[in-house]
Amino acid sequence: MNLWKKFFSIFTLAMILLMQLGCTRNKAPLGSAENPIKFFLVPSVDAKLLEDAGKTLKSVLEEKTPYKYKFAIPSSFVAVVEAFGTQRADVAAINTFGYIMANEKYGVQARITFVRYGSESYQSQILARSDSQIKSLKDLAGKKFAYVDPASTSGYLMPAKLLMDQKIKPVETVFAQKHDNVITMIYQKQVDAGATFYSPPEDGKMQDARRLVKTQFPDVEQKIKILTLTDPIPNDPIVFRKEMSEEMKKNIVQALMDYQKTEEGKKTFYSIYGVTGMVASSDERYDSVREMLKSLGKTAAELSKK
Repeated sequence: MNLWKKFFSIFTLAMILLMQLGCTRNKAPLGSAENPIKFFLVPSVDAKLLEDAGKTLKSVLEEKTPYKYKFAIPSSFVAVVEAFGTQRADVAAINTFGYIMANEKYGVQARITFVRYGSESYQSQILARSDSQIKSLKDLAGKKFAYVDPASTSGYLMPAKLLMDQKIKPVETVFAQKHDNVITMIYQKQVDAGATFYSPPEDGKMQDARRLVKTQFPDVEQKIKILTLTDPIPNDPIVFRKEMSEEMKKNIVQALMDYQKTEEGKKTFYSIYGVTGMVASSDERYDSVREMLKSLGKTAAELSKK
């Protein structure tokens, strides 16, 4: 009886090993119809816009490269990051902070940086009401200050580092969750000052976060002033799972950059991410963001949990 039990155990183990070996051997190569390249678009605008862009990009990439693709729109940038950890994502257009987190946890590589109106970087702005007694950063000491979110590069990391470097400590800080909420809180005097993303004016029209509430508050540009801007950091990237072959990465990068230069490509990328150009990139380009986190004494993963 014991011999039969021993034989059965060995037989069962052998079958399991054979099945696993068979699955490994039979797994279709990445980029095939059975195992398409999984391309994630981080949610930042209307889901329908992203869905339409995904369909267009799928068609273009399958025409310009020898691979098949599957596009997905996750619920958040954190979902994109974790998808790389489980190999459910191969390529992604992601925000700068999300890339830093994905690189930190899973070695994800930046290969393209977005360009907006000729700039490869962006800044944060610190704002206050125009009729307040706050005239400079030093006046923020002892005041109530609004950030966007602990995982926001322009809405927290950049301004927090600036205030830390200047040794300025507000008496109270709050997280408003969205850039437009920060503007509203300043406008309605719920806080004394706050931080949001900054974009330079275009054709004389305001493009920074204040424009998000201009319909609700038409005089927002007059009522809220910019105290200062932070140092620039690189724009958001397109990133790749590190295990992908170098040839595959190069082919996809070239196809995306070529497409963005076409009239259709310009419209597609501008509609979803405000992109007006692309440049080849690398992980080293984002070292300034890593230094920023280091100076704050935090990792990207730690900040994302707050």
